[in-house]
Amino acid sequence: MVSLFLRAVDLVSKAAAILAGLLLIAAMLVICEMIFLRYVFRAPTIWQTDFVIFSATAAMFLGAPYVLKTRGHVGVDVIEIALPAGPRRWLGIIGAGLGLLFAVLMTIASVIFFHEAYVNEWRTSTVAAITLWIPLLPLPVSFALLSLQYVAELIRRLHGPDDARGIA
Repeated sequence: MVSLFLRAVDLVSKAAAILAGLLLIAAMLVICEMIFLRYVFRAPTIWQTDFVIFSATAAMFLGAPYVLKTRGHVGVDVIEIALPAGPRRWLGIIGAGLGLLFAVLMTIASVIFFHEAYVNEWRTSTVAAITLWIPLLPLPVSFALLSLQYVAELIRRLHGPDDARGIA
């Protein structure tokens, strides 16, 4: 049952990372289109800047669970490497626990923020006046996924390095 949970969380994190990549590609294409419209046709761009900002931001947050899964984040591990296996394991468990606490708190805060934007029908202050709950939706989703990935990370760390390899 635990291995099924770990595989499911990893699969969802990978799907979110693929979506993040697609959002970055879409942002890049819209930037190219925006440059083409501005400098070739001298046409105004209205929605493009908002789209690029919101899609790139969503991509960053949606990619976070996969980065945690693959340990792709930048970190200073001099102290961790210098420690023996036992304290290193506990340092990883404490770090994952603190990361989970942060992710859960950010999930709660972003759900509240999303809810306020939805209920109060907030819009961007730009000419496009985009309904704000739409670009805010990736925040609670990504922090919830990050929380799940931290739970999976804690499970792997509590099982130890040998068991974690077998589970993953």
